[in-house]
Amino acid sequence: MLGGVHIPHTHGLDGHSDADALTHAVCDALLGAMGEGDLGRYYPSSDPQFANMKSLDMLKGIHVKLAERGFRLVNLDTVVVAQAPRLGSYLAEMSKQLARVLRVEPSLVNVKVKSHDHLGTLGRQEGIAAQAVCLIACTSSDEKAI
Repeated sequence: MLGGVHIPHTHGLDGHSDADALTHAVCDALLGAMGEGDLGRYYPSSDPQFANMKSLDMLKGIHVKLAERGFRLVNLDTVVVAQAPRLGSYLAEMSKQLARVLRVEPSLVNVKVKSHDHLGTLGRQEGIAAQAVCLIACTSSDEKAI
């Protein structure tokens, strides 16, 4: 799973949840922008209740927290670093799935892919990496929400 999209491939990602590295990066970016720590604070891998949890469900929970804190997503930019599988044909659907959960237009969610040109652990297909950065804004004129 990447960005809520099943990507058929001979190798998969291993994790406590569904191991959706892209969605986890998005969750961490949103939590960081709110000053709320990281994903492990809310969905610790040591807690069996979160085993095999869908990362999009984690993102839904983070989105609720965003709204409760009086913020809205302005835009989101992400990159997946993977030698394989080839992800270009899945990027639009990833944007769509993330946008659906975040309740924004897909045009506000940018998903890119890069390779490591066969260098290092990512280039040897020993894993993938994902990064995300977001801009959030206060939903009210009350500066105390920030």
